Amino acid sequence: MEEYPSFEMGPSRPPSEAHSLLLRLTRSCPWNRCEFCTTNKGKKFSIRTVEEIKKDIETVKTIQEKIYVLSGGNGNEENKRAAARVHENPPNESFWMVSLWLFYGGKTVFLQDANSIVLRTPDMVEVLKFLKQMLPTIDRITSYGSSKVTAHKSLEELKEIHAAGLSRLHIGIESGCNEVLKYVRKGATAEEHIRAGQNVVASGISLSEYVMPGLGGKKRSQKHALETARVINEINPDFIRLRSLVLREDLPLYEKYKSGEFELLSDDEVVMEIAEFVKNLSVSSNLLSDHVENLLPDVEGKLPEDKEKILAVINRYLSLPPEERLIYRLGRRSGHYNGLSDLYHPTKRASMERLLQQIKGSGKDVEGIIFNLKQGYLV
Repeated sequence: MEEYPSFEMGPSRPPSEAHSLLLRLTRSCPWNRCEFCTTNKGKKFSIRTVEEIKKDIETVKTIQEKIYVLSGGNGNEENKRAAARVHENPPNESFWMVSLWLFYGGKTVFLQDANSIVLRTPDMVEVLKFLKQMLPTIDRITSYGSSKVTAHKSLEELKEIHAAGLSRLHIGIESGCNEVLKYVRKGATAEEHIRAGQNVVASGISLSEYVMPGLGGKKRSQKHALETARVINEINPDFIRLRSLVLREDLPLYEKYKSGEFELLSDDEVVMEIAEFVKNLSVSSNLLSDHVENLLPDVEGKLPEDKEKILAVINRYLSLPPEERLIYRLGRRSGHYNGLSDLYHPTKRASMERLLQQIKGSGKDVEGIIFNLKQGYLV
């Protein structure tokens, strides 16, 4: 029986890297104490050796060549069709990943897991150079990084990493409010967020900063919005990505919620907090709402020119009658609505009205149903 080569992959990636090759440099998260995250809970952090990573890159190259053999060397379209055929019936997960990557052009790579920027700079540079040498079609390489770790890299180190091939860094600041950061055990301060972010921008690496609306709860909502806007303004990243808090039952923060210590914002209150955040931004960044956790995916655009358009979307939602907002929330949280315009789609609208009446008729709590729907979201 033929043995098929394979390489190691981790559990997570940003939604924007859905078609990227996943290459694992580290396992788990070196901090792993944030009270709003369970992705790596119970998993031991480790850094893979340069030799292990290089071997995986060589394996990717081998799998790529095996897939291309099926095309008979007849050009890009045949290569794409060969990748599609393998993807339909892959011999293992590694072939599935490489075939998906090749089908979408074989141009982007995401370095896993949660904080690959933690690698020693000489090791990161060696890996990046080898990756680009072995897979020359790559034109974008991205990674997660924490502010704490990134702040300990000098600007010169970050420039060296960028020159070796790192195109973009995804950093979750979550909040710019030190009170919130301490409460949820983020492991970084607002000052570290600013220092890390400013150095990444100065290095030439594209920067995506993740913000978590709702993380301050009712008590700290305004501080959270205003201080986060202040920190983002200091950084001026390429991308600001909204990731609204979803309070899953397996989160440490959920215990504080159950005890009454943490007061969860309603969907409408989160939307109002986002409005406060956006109003106070003075950046030249792309604001994105590219995750199912966000109630209003239409809240995105290029700042500052699209600020009024973004706020108009929020105001349009908040000005809806309560029953309309409830129908929209049910449609969005159940996966039937992809934006505010779906509220007026005849078929989708009729379906959500029936569902709402069924829930009410059964005597079940609509808010409880919506809360439970959010529990099923993938992070």
